[in-house]
Amino acid sequence: MAVIKNLLQQITDPVLRERLAQEVNRLSKNKKFGLVFEEHVPECTPLYSVPIKRGSFVARKTGKMNNIYIVKEIDGETATCMDKITLEIEAIPLSEIVSVAQFGEPIFPSLEPIDKVLNAADDNLWHTIIEADNYHALQLLEYLYEGKVDCIYIDPPYNTGARDWKYNNDYVDSADAWRHSKWLSMMKKRLLIAKRLLSKDGVLITTIDDNEYAHLWVLLNDVFPELTHNCVTIQHNPGGTQGKKFSVTNEYAIYSYSAESVIYRKPHTGGDVYNLRRWGSTSGRYEGATCFYPIFIDDKSNVIGFGDLLDDDLHPSNQVELNDDGTYSVWPIDKNGTEKKWRYSRSTVESVKDRMFIEKRGERIEVILRRESEPPKTVWVDGLFNAEAHGTEILKTILGSGFTFPFPKSLYAVQESLLFAVQGKKDALIVDFFAGSGTTLHAVNLLNAEDDGKRRCILVTNNEVSEAEARELKAAGYQPGDPEWESRGICRSVTWPRTEYSILGKRADGTILTGEYFTNLTTDKEVNRSFYQLGFVEDPTRLVLAAKKQIVALMGKNKLPQSLVKADSRFVVSEKYTASILFDSEAADEWLEALEDQEHITDFYIVAKENRIFNEIKTKVVELLGTITIAEPFKRPMSEGFAANVEYFKLGFLDKNSVSLGQQFHEILPLLWLKAGAVGERPELDGIELPDMLILPQNSFAVLLDEDCYGKFSEALLDVGKIETVYFVTNSEEAFREMSDGIEATHTYQLYRDYIDNFVIGSRRNSL
Repeated sequence: MAVIKNLLQQITDPVLRERLAQEVNRLSKNKKFGLVFEEHVPECTPLYSVPIKRGSFVARKTGKMNNIYIVKEIDGETATCMDKITLEIEAIPLSEIVSVAQFGEPIFPSLEPIDKVLNAADDNLWHTIIEADNYHALQLLEYLYEGKVDCIYIDPPYNTGARDWKYNNDYVDSADAWRHSKWLSMMKKRLLIAKRLLSKDGVLITTIDDNEYAHLWVLLNDVFPELTHNCVTIQHNPGGTQGKKFSVTNEYAIYSYSAESVIYRKPHTGGDVYNLRRWGSTSGRYEGATCFYPIFIDDKSNVIGFGDLLDDDLHPSNQVELNDDGTYSVWPIDKNGTEKKWRYSRSTVESVKDRMFIEKRGERIEVILRRESEPPKTVWVDGLFNAEAHGTEILKTILGSGFTFPFPKSLYAVQESLLFAVQGKKDALIVDFFAGSGTTLHAVNLLNAEDDGKRRCILVTNNEVSEAEARELKAAGYQPGDPEWESRGICRSVTWPRTEYSILGKRADGTILTGEYFTNLTTDKEVNRSFYQLGFVEDPTRLVLAAKKQIVALMGKNKLPQSLVKADSRFVVSEKYTASILFDSEAADEWLEALEDQEHITDFYIVAKENRIFNEIKTKVVELLGTITIAEPFKRPMSEGFAANVEYFKLGFLDKNSVSLGQQFHEILPLLWLKAGAVGERPELDGIELPDMLILPQNSFAVLLDEDCYGKFSEALLDVGKIETVYFVTNSEEAFREMSDGIEATHTYQLYRDYIDNFVIGSRRNSL
């Protein structure tokens, strides 16, 4: 509306101006369904690495970033600047101003190497951290990975009003009347580019709290109308905040996904299992005509296949038979030698093969089936998601107690969020452009360590200092861009050290990390089953229905439902519950028969006044079922670190003309490495002089810098084998096509035209 009112003032006809103003006022009072917010003054980004020269757009380092000046002259250490709006002339020391890029202007990014960690020399997988304003970094990522990102996980500023984020270098607080509007404007610009990054089956995960949840939900539906949006409530603060009316314990994770996306089920971690062989009534071989066949296992106890149905008049020689090829056939025969049947017919058993595992019990082999996992719930309550215990405290363990960062995510909440999006994609590309303390990359490393994955993570975060630190640094005479200032920024003091130390398992000073990670992995442990004597019943045979239900209720919550108890029940055995009760000790033999093969039952309640009777029955149950194998969580020592590599860059900006003349190949080379998949250690060139060609099989890409050497180049490619990505430096599109057709490569690109066109066209599109 502000823009329209400014345009109205330019109409010279007073009658027409007034009439249009009335219509605009009327329209502005009409309510629309949906999200309506202002498009604010375009964002500006400081470019500390770009030299200031005549004609540069600049702003004061400590002022409002959208108060832009144009440099008219430079005399020594002083710049004569003209205010872009007022046209006033002002002399400003060069040390107090910085080049800026305005929203909508084409930028030509580069990546300046800052640091790296190599902790898996034999692994080609490299993560990436980019220190940058995330809008320009997203423009770069669009050039590198358009349509190739499997998962985007972001935790944008929650806009609580507590000065937790900036717009154009100014903190947005609760006193800002346009607080929500600025936040939405900022988010929409970034989500539009993020949309072009996602693959067709990619998943966007956005975490948020109540301050912007409702607005974000509508914005996501507006930007991604083709996606489905599901909200998960996560209890991240069990103690709750000290609110005026309510104590808030939760935040949200919104999953945005397409019909082609796969939301995975969490791998089963044990406990909820049952025997594949039937038991009890209707479990005999001839009561299931299609359920008597052999299951083949190898000598490593892996289920490898299934045999044909056995003719009714034929019988196996034993429960386990050795085959001529060294494999084994397992039949559904119980320990008494009775031929039973499998729970699944021969035509359907293939579908549950992945859930089968083997238990050896003496000479017998039992085929056990894990119950089918369920899709993720929409409410997550788990102590591991506590942000204080597993966010703040983990960060202190890694960085030391002297380091602080406000409200880091629980490592396990992020891991769980990613798990449902990329569990089945072990080579997924994951991007987080509100990276904060770096929890996402940390979680990806933990995921990879659990299932030998090769998922690659790209983090983008700025290098802002806190408000308190900014005051302290200014008082000491420092400004943004000074080394002393930059060293205190979030990326250099938190994100990067956290990544480095967690991968190496130790801090820079050699201090070994002492904590442990919880994992989704388990270790097996043999434990005894639990038995409880209920000796307070004088005469079990006289128990009425109400009394039996009362006893079941006393067993505790979720042990057994009272609905399973009937008036004539002498015991209760259920395949769905891990507890069983014997009301009448005289029915012990019948109870034991019903308990056969019920390995899932762990708690036994026996109504018996005499200790002798209780102990006799207990002994028989132990002989029947033995001990139980439980799955205990496996903890990973932090000191082990992770087999991972990561490169840390700062986003830089290049001169378009220098790029087009091929004068900045050294600066662009890291981009070519990333665009080719960041395979192997990043290549570096020695010296200033450029070679005619670069062939880098270890990085899976090659570059032809002198097209006159094409023949030699194509022959060299044949010698080294498959190169996935090839870049050609040529001004001729026809020559580019001809050279591309003459080689075998999955991807070919025309430098530098491809690079320049991407950012010129992209800036036009993103400014619409």
